[in-house]
Amino acid sequence: MTSQFQKKAEAWSARFSEPMSELVKRYTSSVFFDKRLALVDIEGSLAHAAMLAAQGIIAADDLAAIEQGMTQIRGEIERGEFEWQLDLEDVHLNIEARLTSLIGIAGKRLHTGRSRNDQVATDIRLWLRGEIDRIVGLLGELRTALLDLAEQHAATIMPGFTHLQVAQPVTFGHHLMAYVEMFGRDAERLADCRRRVNRLPLGAAALAGTTYPIDREAVAKRLGFDEVCRNSLDAVSDRDFAIEFTAAAALIMTHVSRFSEELVLWMSSRVGFIDIADRFCTGSSIMPQKKNPDVPELARGKAGRVNGHLVALLTLMKGQPLAYNKDNQEDKEPLFDTVDTVADTLRIFAEMVAGITVKADAMRDAALQGFSTATDLADYLVKRGLPFRDAHEAVAKAVRVCVERGCDLADLSVEEMRQALPEVVTYLGDDLRDSLTLDGSVQSRNHIGGTAPEQVRQAIARARG
Repeated sequence: MTSQFQKKAEAWSARFSEPMSELVKRYTSSVFFDKRLALVDIEGSLAHAAMLAAQGIIAADDLAAIEQGMTQIRGEIERGEFEWQLDLEDVHLNIEARLTSLIGIAGKRLHTGRSRNDQVATDIRLWLRGEIDRIVGLLGELRTALLDLAEQHAATIMPGFTHLQVAQPVTFGHHLMAYVEMFGRDAERLADCRRRVNRLPLGAAALAGTTYPIDREAVAKRLGFDEVCRNSLDAVSDRDFAIEFTAAAALIMTHVSRFSEELVLWMSSRVGFIDIADRFCTGSSIMPQKKNPDVPELARGKAGRVNGHLVALLTLMKGQPLAYNKDNQEDKEPLFDTVDTVADTLRIFAEMVAGITVKADAMRDAALQGFSTATDLADYLVKRGLPFRDAHEAVAKAVRVCVERGCDLADLSVEEMRQALPEVVTYLGDDLRDSLTLDGSVQSRNHIGGTAPEQVRQAIARARG
């Protein structure tokens, strides 16, 4: 384009006596990352133009020309034919310049009653709203994959850990349901965040509103916003919604990272609880026997990346006076990368979970180690009348005896237990060994939130509902 509009594409160009340097042009340009906002920018501009026409601020012919031009531009963008120009700085000026080249003076009227300040704030909210919906859907897919695996293994016994030491027997299904809960809270947080994202800044103009008789509520309704931002200064400068989303995303990645850590441990040959499908793993350039769980390892690392974006956005905003400042251009790259990282991670994890092979025998064997039914023995004594602290002390003594003999609690006969614990012999009945089995242990925790297979299946049914 060689039109006068191109030469004066910058709305401020007449104010300056010399052109912007090429270095500054490259430094301040955002077009090559904010062009992903192009389609929502068009959507917002069409709603703005329709309102201007309805209010009599621009003519109906102008609106028709704008709609026709935007349809062509949308097609060019979707087909990859649109020519993005560094000289036009950002997505907004690129689209406006192309519109004016197509329809002439009507294109110059589009920006009536708005500023790039409220325009970009609207675009980001429109875009992020859609991405939140997409990520909530991906969380649902991951939860479904976890539920399917949990249902298969509602009664598969494994050791539960505290301090990475064997603690008590649980079922693998119950363990997986803990992550279903975590990712469920993540979806709730995003739904709550979406409410604050879904407020319309357009109409705040640069910072003080506009002298034109605009109808902000009509624009909000057309664009599907729940309400309008109530203060023009806050509307153009607020990035709380982006920070809030990134904080929620950081929590999602924290949960992914915790799960990843367990997958890496479970897949190691020293533990051997699971196997991850080959398509999610890599080998070694030097050790031919290696099968490395690269996907969970990398996801664990990407959690730090998203945490960094959260800190970057918090730092970006902490020193800004009202209203809009150029600093805010730096909000997009961390926000965009956060969305991309979370979405890609959730998608691949849903597929990876569906391909996990569970080694149930190895899990059960591990649960037989580390005296995992010690608490069950204490509970048995308490139910027969012994105070809990005395029961705790007695079982600790029994564990010490087993350590010395190199056996497990379940390996001691009732008579051997009586000999080891003469002070509680009257509390030890012939049914003692029933309380020391792995199956008896998990079955006995039959309450909401417990690890009993029946409760796990009920929890799965509730989650599916």
